[in-house]
Amino acid sequence: MWKNRIFLLLAGLALIALLYFLPRSVVRNADNSSAADSVGMPPADPHRPAQELTEQIHQMRSQWAAETTAEKNAIFADSLSGLYRKAGQYDSAAWFADRAAAFFNNTTAWKKAGEAYYQAYTFAVDEKKQQQLASSARHYLGKVLETEPGNLEVKCQLAMTYLSSAPMQGVTLLREVLQADPKNQTALFNLGMLAIQSGQYSRAVERLEELLQVNPAHSQGRLLLGVAYMNLGNRKKAREQFELIKQADPDPAVQATVDSYLKDLK
Repeated sequence: MWKNRIFLLLAGLALIALLYFLPRSVVRNADNSSAADSVGMPPADPHRPAQELTEQIHQMRSQWAAETTAEKNAIFADSLSGLYRKAGQYDSAAWFADRAAAFFNNTTAWKKAGEAYYQAYTFAVDEKKQQQLASSARHYLGKVLETEPGNLEVKCQLAMTYLSSAPMQGVTLLREVLQADPKNQTALFNLGMLAIQSGQYSRAVERLEELLQVNPAHSQGRLLLGVAYMNLGNRKKAREQFELIKQADPDPAVQATVDSYLKDLK
């Protein structure tokens, strides 16, 4: 049962609110369409955005489809990517960001495309699709690092694209981030999360304790620390971490997640 909960917690790659609703190690949704170039333009039906954005996206897609000037077409694509991201439709956001990046071919566009593909990868269901999206994310994030080698957050994202294919390669990149910035919260959290995924709970405790020394208010890190302690059989320390989260974070999803763990500790 706790192992299933670990998979739930690994959803913290995106938002802690999703921890309570998603059961896998990588945050996922039910959309199986691909935004990768090899698949082609995503169909409309799987991409139903929030109601308030529907008309705006529909109008802009019509303008994008009718535009024959390459630059304006790319501008529309960039705007559509932003709208789809607001709507939580990350496959479509990545697809249009890719269209914009192909035209602008600069660091700003590569960063947008890389982050969009990274988000789509994070939410992917199908394993093959995950690999496609991860590959596209690596392509663009790698181009960003070529021009901004000191961008540690991008390097952390790049590292996590190896989560389901070559985790040790991702670990190596995260360690490089910590060499440059020993207090980098993203790297510490991700290394703690990967340690839990691989069953190295003592190592996870080390990393997550380091993280909480840097930022005691890091709810995701404290939640994972509690899980690590649970798996080490230290119920007292696990309960302490969960109780601290309950006191500090009023988010309903966080509260529900913590309550479910505390129930197991009774």
